[in-house]
Amino acid sequence: MSATRNNHYVPRWYQAGFFEPGRTELAYFDLSPAQKTLDDGRVVTVGHSLVHWPTARCFQQRDLYSTFFGTLVNDEIERHLFGNMDAKGAKAVRAFAGADISQWHEYFHDLFLYIDVQKIRTPKALDWLRAQYPALTQNELMIEMQGIRAMHCTIWAEGVREIVSAEDAETKFILSDHPVTVYNYALPPETASCKYPLDPSIALKASQTIFPLSRDFCLILTNLEYAQNPMVSPLEKRTFARNYRNSMVSTHAFIRTRKLASPDVARINRIIRARASRYIAAGRKEWLHPDQSGEWGDLREVLLPPKRELYQYGGEMFAKFDDGRVYYQDAFGRAEKEREFLKKATPSKPLRPKDICGCGSGHDFGDCCEPRPFALRPSWTERSIRERNMMFLNALQNVLGLTEGRDWVTVRREMTDEKIKEIYLLYGDLWPEDTDLLQLLPKPDGRARAVYTGAIHPDAITDYALGASLYFGELIIQHPFVNARTLNPKYSPVKNPSSYRQEVLKAIIFFLTVIPMVDRGLVHLIPDPCDFDMHLRDQMFAMARARSSRIDKRLFEDERTVELVKEDTRRSIMSMPPAILQSQMRKVYPDQSEEEIEVSVQQMLKIQEYDRLAVLQQEPFASGEGNGRLNAMRLQPNFEIAMYLAQATGASVITDSPARWQEMQLAVRRPDRVYEPALTALARSMNETLFHFPQEVAEIFAIGSDESFAAYRPLIRDTFKYLAKLEERGAKPNVEQNLSGRFARAHEKAQATLQKVRLEAKQARIRSLFPKGGIQDNTINRLLLMSSSENHLPKVPMAFFIEPPQIARGTANAVQLQRGRGGMHG
Repeated sequence: MSATRNNHYVPRWYQAGFFEPGRTELAYFDLSPAQKTLDDGRVVTVGHSLVHWPTARCFQQRDLYSTFFGTLVNDEIERHLFGNMDAKGAKAVRAFAGADISQWHEYFHDLFLYIDVQKIRTPKALDWLRAQYPALTQNELMIEMQGIRAMHCTIWAEGVREIVSAEDAETKFILSDHPVTVYNYALPPETASCKYPLDPSIALKASQTIFPLSRDFCLILTNLEYAQNPMVSPLEKRTFARNYRNSMVSTHAFIRTRKLASPDVARINRIIRARASRYIAAGRKEWLHPDQSGEWGDLREVLLPPKRELYQYGGEMFAKFDDGRVYYQDAFGRAEKEREFLKKATPSKPLRPKDICGCGSGHDFGDCCEPRPFALRPSWTERSIRERNMMFLNALQNVLGLTEGRDWVTVRREMTDEKIKEIYLLYGDLWPEDTDLLQLLPKPDGRARAVYTGAIHPDAITDYALGASLYFGELIIQHPFVNARTLNPKYSPVKNPSSYRQEVLKAIIFFLTVIPMVDRGLVHLIPDPCDFDMHLRDQMFAMARARSSRIDKRLFEDERTVELVKEDTRRSIMSMPPAILQSQMRKVYPDQSEEEIEVSVQQMLKIQEYDRLAVLQQEPFASGEGNGRLNAMRLQPNFEIAMYLAQATGASVITDSPARWQEMQLAVRRPDRVYEPALTALARSMNETLFHFPQEVAEIFAIGSDESFAAYRPLIRDTFKYLAKLEERGAKPNVEQNLSGRFARAHEKAQATLQKVRLEAKQARIRSLFPKGGIQDNTINRLLLMSSSENHLPKVPMAFFIEPPQIARGTANAVQLQRGRGGMHG
């Protein structure tokens, strides 16, 4: 059977719904007909702008969905994917053009799935999708199109759903080559955010989706906040604007009371025409030219649903299941009550440059958000990442009694199950499910910034990660605390706190070590993005599994990681109750007397006091699952989330993990991609010299304020900017030479300063990855699209590996420059 290559992106059955009675053709209008310039300079149209064609000839394009394998052409997407969706969609559209409520319930799901597919299958939508990636082949484009299916369904279904009628009007609805039309009164077609192939985001409060069901009926979907109050800020995102999540809605709640007059139908037709790409069609040609007078913003009046019908939407919902569980959901699909203490009011008057910035960074407005465009500012209406961490610090200090002067030994002895549970509950309250982490994160604003991915362990984070802020700018580091809400109860610190006795100490020490840098704005200590988006988590796990076969597992067992695991295991064994320790020692040393064993156990208990991460409680693990204890070694974030965060925040990636570094290299050395290194002179210079990493936060502050370190951040910023535009602008040898020279001068001056001061520092080499075209994976761009990210970069321009010099096992990798390192001991 020959392949179907003329692909209808608006299905023929749908077009037929716009026929005039007794007719089988549409008036088909080309908004941008082909033109030709004559010898005398006149420009004339080639062919006809208006034709009357059957559905077989309208809204179709050759090989729009075809995939190619050598000389073979495959049409499975047209026949199987869209064929199946069209069959279901046809029944759903006909059901909602009718009045049978039972049919609405049956086809509710199919209707929104079909509208979503119709939105992403048009030439305009595919051009938009192609623009979200650096480069896509036709086959890759088809993969990505299928990857984002059903992205809009939840937000649409949670909105106000109205079907208006043109049955009594002489003018009927028209259709276009982009039938799912998004209208926002604050974004006229000529604005930059509506430039082809862009549409307003459906998540913006005032965005409304228009979808004509037929010549006589049109579906209008409106976000609830805007329907209830048309004066809300039109360009803010609606509450809990998250794709791909479960939600509960009433399937029969459709407003069907309005019968429009011809002028109002024409106004909707004007919007449909304005957002079309090239072709529009109608049962009659005169409907294709609606009145263009009047302001774009005024058209919203015809789209707003009647206030008296809004009682069907909003409010809270409770559902009890057969097993006794009760499901709760508010008007926006949130399954948790809103935390009012995480909200904050915007300043009542404009800030001056020296005022504290409204984003919560703690910096002056003039140094923080004032130079940034509004779209690149973190949220001013939610407690910032920094503010939430400082709130958690205060709560943690109160729970542990640190404000009362308790030392660390006492804190560890008094670490009860109730305290562990309370600590994790407090953390979860600060990071509820409806958190929009992308709103709180910094945006790609041109500032030097890096995502750290590596061991989230207190004995590792000070080695290189924190000191890296001296060279790479702000750091984004994943939080050591887990969110109990996202875990199986069997592994939850709230349901099973005893199993977290070791982990909670590691998390607390890590947090207390890093928090001074969080307060200064040098570190963004963020929760796992997957804590708030289960679809993101599922997609990430699937992607990680798909690439795991290419990773050398031995790299996860590097000497440093193995040593950390051994130390944690030793602590876990030594923290067993004395009776268990004695029993184990009798098995290992059967010749020792009871007195000798008792002395050995007491010595072990005494040693534990001097180990800041050792558990000191000795009572039985009453609430532990199987009397067990969790002992986790976390390399986070993983490759996908590190890339996700870097593109979302405009950051490079740094790691001290050989395994993560291999993953970064594999991302640019794929079989289907030619690897071309850039900035080779700079890369060579960085690799041939040693970098020193101070081990104390106070010393990082002191050194970072020295003018000899001031040149690093601008250098990293300019290198990032150059690589981000390299493919577009081409190589510039003079710029590359300048960057290499700047590094040599800056590094010599800064490292000379380090040699003079009295501190302990570890040394390492830094390997760089400067690929032409950046580090990019289509799956990461897909994750960002699924997360409704709007300002992310299409790729990560550069990455760095902090590589300690090769040393013998057990040899300290430190340059002792005068003073010993302090620690948090009892």
